[in-house]
Amino acid sequence: MARGQRTNLADLAASVGDKSPVDRNPQKPDNAPWRTVPLSDLTANPRNPREDVGDLADLASIADLQLQPATVVTKAAYLKLYPDDPITSRYVVVNGCRRLAAAHKYGRIDLAIVVNDAIARDRITLISACIAENVDRQDFDVIEEARAVEALIAECGLANEAAVRLHKTEAWVSQRRALLKLAPELQTALRRGELAIRDARRLARVPLEQQVARWQAALDRNNDAGEGNGDRTRAPSRSRVIASAIAEFDTNPDQLAHALRTYLGADGVVTLMAQLRSITG
Repeated sequence: MARGQRTNLADLAASVGDKSPVDRNPQKPDNAPWRTVPLSDLTANPRNPREDVGDLADLASIADLQLQPATVVTKAAYLKLYPDDPITSRYVVVNGCRRLAAAHKYGRIDLAIVVNDAIARDRITLISACIAENVDRQDFDVIEEARAVEALIAECGLANEAAVRLHKTEAWVSQRRALLKLAPELQTALRRGELAIRDARRLARVPLEQQVARWQAALDRNNDAGEGNGDRTRAPSRSRVIASAIAEFDTNPDQLAHALRTYLGADGVVTLMAQLRSITG
């Protein structure tokens, strides 16, 4: 080529074939710290302790800008641990499932990832990594957190080892496990923010069949005290809880069912059902 002559890069790439320095679709090598892959290459971790990714509005900006890559493991590494899980994609997202969900929701077509098969060297390490991303987050459902801790203990065999893995005290682990001893109605109330964790821990020490009645009695005492003192910061009234559940009935009918069961009791629910049947004919 003559000195000073202008070069067309497309022609140059065509002329040298596979050895062209011009890569129209550059791909990072497998040992690169991060890479960008299409969403079709990614599956959210089926073992994610979060059952619900929650409100994704805080991640809406991911449509234009991803601030942090997701951490993934390869399909092969994951299936060595859980061979029965139906994984068909190239990677499994371990940390970043909410980012993946937000990418789908807000129209992004790819995601930046870091591949780290070291966290899939055994089940304990993988579960610990999943929990570590979510633990202590305000939007992490405390019952999901408790179930995740229980799953980790099942793998570790010892609660104190799970505490070490999570960088938590044994008392914290014990307190989270205690929440799983709550009656279903109280677990629902805890998840909705109607029952404080400190109160839930106390109720968990009460025999299962007495827990709901104890909580209801405490609510009644608090509401009576609040009305007498003009204090509206105490536990929500029955009417407020049920009204809220009715407002969300279309998207979360279970919430109304649990609220009615909590406040009416088993006999009250039977009476209500009989009345509804008589109305609907």
